[in-house]
Amino acid sequence: MTPSIELKAPGIGPYRISASGVDHVHVFDSGRPGPVVMVQALTHGNELCGAIALDWLFKQGLGRTLRPLHGELIISFANVEAYSRFDAADPNASRCVDEDLNRVWHDSVLFGAGDSLELRRARQLQPFVDRADFLFDIHSMQDACRPLMVCGMLDKGAAFARELGMPGDLLIDTGHPSGLRMRDRGGFGDAASPKNALLIECGQHWEQSSADVAIDGLIRFLKLAGMVDAAWAAARLRLPLPATQRLIRVDRAVTALSADFQFLQPVRGLDVIAKAGTAFAQDGDTVFLTSYDDTVLVMPSLKHGKPGNTMVRLGRFD
Repeated sequence: MTPSIELKAPGIGPYRISASGVDHVHVFDSGRPGPVVMVQALTHGNELCGAIALDWLFKQGLGRTLRPLHGELIISFANVEAYSRFDAADPNASRCVDEDLNRVWHDSVLFGAGDSLELRRARQLQPFVDRADFLFDIHSMQDACRPLMVCGMLDKGAAFARELGMPGDLLIDTGHPSGLRMRDRGGFGDAASPKNALLIECGQHWEQSSADVAIDGLIRFLKLAGMVDAAWAAARLRLPLPATQRLIRVDRAVTALSADFQFLQPVRGLDVIAKAGTAFAQDGDTVFLTSYDDTVLVMPSLKHGKPGNTMVRLGRFD
């Protein structure tokens, strides 16, 4: 059953043409030394909250009365072709056109012989991504779940999220076997590099709350990166910070062996299974068991699996 769609997809046509030379990518230079900061929405075309957040930012006067205090700010609407196909009657169909834009960021793929609409777009975005010192990639989730910050595979990402102060649940994971994410590319995925990136999952794709989380996350990120001053940010924040932040460390990704993968009980993102050895899913004759007490289910996919698809990641609170 498709969740109700509480959000309206904003028109992004006014943001197509830019001085960057790439459609839907805008670069604002303060004229003063400082970091290169990139914010991206629409890595997936059906994740409306990021487009809403960037549309909101432009309507605050970005590029006119609002400019970065130092360094450069890059604003990117990524998979605009998929987004242009968004249909509330079939909202999942516009996640991508040919392939997942967030699995193509390894050099061997970006600069390889492959071709797809998403690869062509990634090749346009690559110079901006590689220039960025700090990246904020705005996403949402297929199924209902508390907001979650994907901090990558390194502790520096979790430290960055703690500086941001939200959301309450932080994730260090093992990446994706099906391909490299943007947030793990280059220096973002190098412990020795000062570069850093965050990927925020703002909630279920089409819940109003996901847009509120996206806008607040954007404001706090711009403030943390020194793009806006504290007074500007404080006047526009709409959500309180969580009382605490908890870190989940993922050590196992469960992938479908066939289209018969199924969970053995109703599951929801960030559910906790109390006992080690509990059967939680089955795929044909293979039964999947928890390896330790208090196993956290991270972003379980309730859709029918295809061989190789990640169906859930398992971790525990650190």
